[in-house]
Amino acid sequence: MNKHHESTGPAGEQQITLRGPADLADALPYLMGFYPNDSVVMVALHGGQGRFGGRLRLGIPQAPGEWGPVADQLAECLVSGSERREGRPDAIVIFLCQDSPDGASGRLTMERLRPFAQRLRTACGALDVPVLEALCLSDGRYWSYCCPDARCCPDQGNPLAMPGTTVMAAAATYAGVHIRGTLRDMEERLRPWQAPAAVRVQEKALDTAGPALLPRLLDERARREVTAETLRLAHRLMDRIEDAQPAPPALADAGDDQLIGSDEAAAVILGLQDRETRDKAAAWMEGPEAQSALRLWRTLARRCVGPYGEHAAAPLTLAGWVSWSTGDEPGARVALSLALRADPDYTFAQLLHRACNEGLDPEALRRCLREAADADADADEEQAGAHAEATEEMETTVGAGAGRGATPLHVRRVRALPDGGRRRARAPRPPGVERRKASPGSTRPRVPAAGRRTRDARRYGRRGSRARRHD
Repeated sequence: MNKHHESTGPAGEQQITLRGPADLADALPYLMGFYPNDSVVMVALHGGQGRFGGRLRLGIPQAPGEWGPVADQLAECLVSGSERREGRPDAIVIFLCQDSPDGASGRLTMERLRPFAQRLRTACGALDVPVLEALCLSDGRYWSYCCPDARCCPDQGNPLAMPGTTVMAAAATYAGVHIRGTLRDMEERLRPWQAPAAVRVQEKALDTAGPALLPRLLDERARREVTAETLRLAHRLMDRIEDAQPAPPALADAGDDQLIGSDEAAAVILGLQDRETRDKAAAWMEGPEAQSALRLWRTLARRCVGPYGEHAAAPLTLAGWVSWSTGDEPGARVALSLALRADPDYTFAQLLHRACNEGLDPEALRRCLREAADADADADEEQAGAHAEATEEMETTVGAGAGRGATPLHVRRVRALPDGGRRRARAPRPPGVERRKASPGSTRPRVPAAGRRTRDARRYGRRGSRARRHD
């Protein structure tokens, strides 16, 4: 067994010292916030005491031919990301987490993944950052790829500690840190429905709503009406979710699914494919409406069934944003990873995923969205004022020409706008979200036409290069 010490917190805070592979294996779910199934996890260590720093997670590639390039990319990403935030890491710890198909062949799984572990160690060494420990966690046991001593690291592995029985578990409970189950459980809450009957009903609703919505989205004025209708419907659904009787966690998602009709879900899903509509919906990221918004985005993500799987990028990104904004970073990373899996080129998900992984403060984006919401409210008031002035002028003219004895019309006095009512406020965009200039013949939204479901149509808000998907 390799004798080494790792600290779980920065200097000045209460720290827990982990001694050896057993403590490292037990600490992993508390470091990530969940049990990472089928994942490679890499954690940077800093300083002489090995303080934990940046970490990343990626699903283990199924094809061994991908292990080499993936290892190089992960090592470079962790080291360069750590340099930007906390300085170059002094060492790295690697975890390979994968259960065997039958639940009883963990050692075979460990041996099958050994070349991947070796490739990761080589990639880190090539960047002059040593791998302090590399562990495989499978079927409730752990193995060390770095320790050759069979007395402490036998061939059959060592059993993992029972959940909640270690010093790390006690410290995490005291600090209010909760494990949200397995990664598979967290992803399941966001995956599309699989029941054939439910899928058929929702897919039919999406097929019907698409052709009716597309002509309106091609007209600028009608598109603004669609935005307003989508946001009003989404807010009604949020109120409906919030007013419902609270359900146990295991039944909460099923209860939310029953509250929303297939036609309602289709209308909001397709409306969110417009970037400006989605940006306005992102303003529901704090306060009492944040949790109902999160539940709505999860519900809509589950409704993106069949060929509409790519449409899930919008509600999944909104779910990730609300999770990050409310302090649930593990939940945010999972949702944003699934958004990029649904659409690897979805710009908003790329930006949020990168910002979340780099430990940035979401307050900067929250402030921008608050300003955008205030500007939208001002624009609505100005538009209403301009309309009232036009109505006043028309009513005054009618009253003057009515003749003697006509009943005088009531004229409502409205304060004139500084520029005669022609000015309209423009809401600032979130950082990095740029306005797309439409090319001749192109369309802004992506809505499938009847009987034709395209995957290569340009979706509004999909700009950007492919981002590395790690969490």
